[in-house]
Amino acid sequence: MTDNVTQETPGTGQLVSDLTKQASELVRAEVRLAQAEMTAKASHAGKGIGAFSAAGLLAFFAIGAGVVAAILGLATVVAPWLAAVIVMAVLLIIAGIAALGGKKEIEQAKPTPERTVESVKQDVTELKEHAHR
Repeated sequence: MTDNVTQETPGTGQLVSDLTKQASELVRAEVRLAQAEMTAKASHAGKGIGAFSAAGLLAFFAIGAGVVAAILGLATVVAPWLAAVIVMAVLLIIAGIAALGGKKEIEQAKPTPERTVESVKQDVTELKEHAHR
């Protein structure tokens, strides 16, 4: 029995064309998926940043209330103006200690990626050596 239906097989050019088209569509679909995923993640990150900001502001107010409470508590023992000066001096000392610690950390953080610079220098040296051979 012979089959009267002939099946056409696509040529190499058609296969390459189809492959290119399908690969392009796949890449576009992956990019759209990545965009949607990053949009959702950015939304969550934005909400988290907002919550952290609110927490920081409330903590700032709480610290201010604590300072007032310290002044009022100390004012029961000494004159109110002296209580305010004492609390201010303590806060300035704490701020100075924090500033010195921050300065020390900043001095240790060099902005130059030293290991990368050394690696690049070695690569350049090797390339120069191979070029002269």
